[in-house]
Amino acid sequence: QVQLVESGGGLVQAGGSLRLSCAASGRTFSYYIMGWFRQAPGKEREFVAAIRWSGGSTNYADSVKGRFTISRDNAKNTVYLQMNNLKPEDTAVYYCAASRGLIESNKDRAYAYWGQGTQVTVSS
Repeated sequence: QVQLVESGGGLVQAGGSLRLSCAASGRTFSYYIMGWFRQAPGKEREFVAAIRWSGGSTNYADSVKGRFTISRDNAKNTVYLQMNNLKPEDTAVYYCAASRGLIESNKDRAYAYWGQGTQVTVSS
């Protein structure tokens, strides 16, 4: 099993940047992909980005391509989401998640464990 703890959220002005972190502990070798999702009030949870622990292959939602970068530090068992040029529509609770699979990384059904979430608020 895996435990996930997100951090780094906060309040930022439009055009600013934030870096989110997700610290993983436990049997991380059983979970090949780490993903970031977000959920705004009254909206469905949506995929943001995903990365493989091994090799570092990435996948991004179209809405964040060119602005967000997912990365990982295998030695620290930590995944990051660098968010640049933030927009008010990026406001949401951001969650990291761990998947045993190697496909469907953009689907929440592929993920077995989830963090508690961290709030990101972007002001106009």
